[in-house]
Amino acid sequence: MSQPTGVDVNIMGREFRVACTEDEREGLENSVKYLDKKMRDIRDTGKVIGIERIAIMAALNLAHELLTTRTGGFDVGDFKRRIDGMQEQIDSALAEQNKLF
Repeated sequence: MSQPTGVDVNIMGREFRVACTEDEREGLENSVKYLDKKMRDIRDTGKVIGIERIAIMAALNLAHELLTTRTGGFDVGDFKRRIDGMQEQIDSALAEQNKLF
């Protein structure tokens, strides 16, 4: 693995220096492009003003995307409630069937 070096990146017109190895550079550049686009999209809606607020909204959106991806794109709580409901229906059906015997 190569040694970390400083890489200059630009996000919404602001320059930042980020340490990364040569192996990580492409991933960093892709991440910078993705973040820059997300922040510009938020800014362009006109609903959020100020670079710090835009950055926080972008971070929240990215965190939501990550968590949704990790859970397969569905609401885990809703999924659990559905399973519980199905379990209750199965239990009820089995109880009715047991009454027949």
